[in-house]
Amino acid sequence: MKLNYKIIFHFLGLLLLFNGGFMLLSSLVSLIYDDGVTVQIFSAGIVTLVLGIIAMVFTKDHNKEMNKREGYIVVTFGWVIMSLSGTLPYLFTESIPTFTNAFFETMSGYTTTGASILNDIEAVPKGVLFWRSLTHWIGGMGIIVLAIAILPLLGIGGMQLFAAEAPGPSADKLHPRITDTAKRLWLIYFGYTAAETLLLSVAGMSFFDAINHALCTLSTGGFSTKNASVAYWNGQPIIQYIIILFMFLAGTNFVLSYFAFKGKVQKIIGDEEFKLYFKFIVIFTIIAALIIYFRADIAASTIVHPMVWGEAESAFRHALFQVLAIVTTTGFVTADYTMWTPFLAVFFFGLMFLGGSAGSTSGGVKVVRHLILIKNGFLEFKRTLHPNAILPVRYNTKAISGDIVFNILGFFTLYMLSFIVGALGFSMMQIEFKSAIGLAASSLGNVGPALGEFGPVNNYANLPSIGKWWCSFLMLIGRLELFTVLILFTPFFWRNR
Repeated sequence: MKLNYKIIFHFLGLLLLFNGGFMLLSSLVSLIYDDGVTVQIFSAGIVTLVLGIIAMVFTKDHNKEMNKREGYIVVTFGWVIMSLSGTLPYLFTESIPTFTNAFFETMSGYTTTGASILNDIEAVPKGVLFWRSLTHWIGGMGIIVLAIAILPLLGIGGMQLFAAEAPGPSADKLHPRITDTAKRLWLIYFGYTAAETLLLSVAGMSFFDAINHALCTLSTGGFSTKNASVAYWNGQPIIQYIIILFMFLAGTNFVLSYFAFKGKVQKIIGDEEFKLYFKFIVIFTIIAALIIYFRADIAASTIVHPMVWGEAESAFRHALFQVLAIVTTTGFVTADYTMWTPFLAVFFFGLMFLGGSAGSTSGGVKVVRHLILIKNGFLEFKRTLHPNAILPVRYNTKAISGDIVFNILGFFTLYMLSFIVGALGFSMMQIEFKSAIGLAASSLGNVGPALGEFGPVNNYANLPSIGKWWCSFLMLIGRLELFTVLILFTPFFWRNR
């Protein structure tokens, strides 16, 4: 069966239209703040829109049936096309003059990694900073999920895309029609973003800083408008607690938020992944807070305004904030956690492999996969003692098929192999061991801050050009859950059957 190339290019054109529209929105922000780059951002938006229109016009007579192969191609190349076109505002304004750096920043944005090459963020024009935050927000819930919400207008079914894009081992559906699911998810996503913007504004942030940090929190991205990230507000704990709340929500399955708004609290309480996610946050925060309080020098590790409400509160807040920032892969920082004793440096490195909930905007392995791996591991002990017994893995009281268990085992193996190969790639660039493994774990998990010279108070500007391209590839495969991208490198995928 031959690939339907016309529908692929038609869909890529549609994504370019979305991208161009968001660039025009950024040019409006630039105009409001009179930052001097309105024309350049507007021009980038027009160029992107024209390219999208051309792609759609030349493929308007496409066959409207899409199979899984085309779904995987659209998702992967959609991300690449969005990242390539997303470099234009940086290049046109000369905020990031080199293509390699601009592509790295854009890919880091769309994959919600939050790693940056900018040395002086506060000197960047506001319209460009808003565009930078928007790349997070678009990528957070998934540009593909956004697009399939309007697919009925094109007469195209979007289930193939949702299967390739939806984060986690399975795609929970709120409604039988996939487009209605996408609309509900985006409504919740938009509502949370508006709520956080309002709360941060009331708490003392400027409106510009509030909307940017809301865009980057709900997408679990981590770009900030300040050089010191959220540490800039260490003197205003209430701001950090608001961001903590929304990081927690962003790392939770958005389907559970939908149930909460419908009053179905029992579904949330009974969800095994949510319970484990909550327990992880509580346990890891207690461990980190106790070590920070008794062993670490908080004043030395915090970037600005070390303590406001006392040492105990400060230790708890920094611990909770950094645990959530790493587990949900948001990547905001309030302090240099690598200075909090060697144990905590390794501890936070380990958290990079955890990830938030499936169906959230988080990167990483995801809590549900760890849960099923742990359950299957314990069942292996029982199977050893009782080889003839049928012992299925159960999740939320339901037996899981062996295919899903094998898929998760395969994913975890592939994830660790990708991490090892990623670290080896960085080591070949003469990057020292701690920085190499930190870069690999952070890029693959879409975390942002790493270890060594690319730690939480540094950026990626000193990474060699080839290292930035390697990082970008790891970010992409991590954000799209490995299989979606790596399957394109297999010969059988491209065979006409």
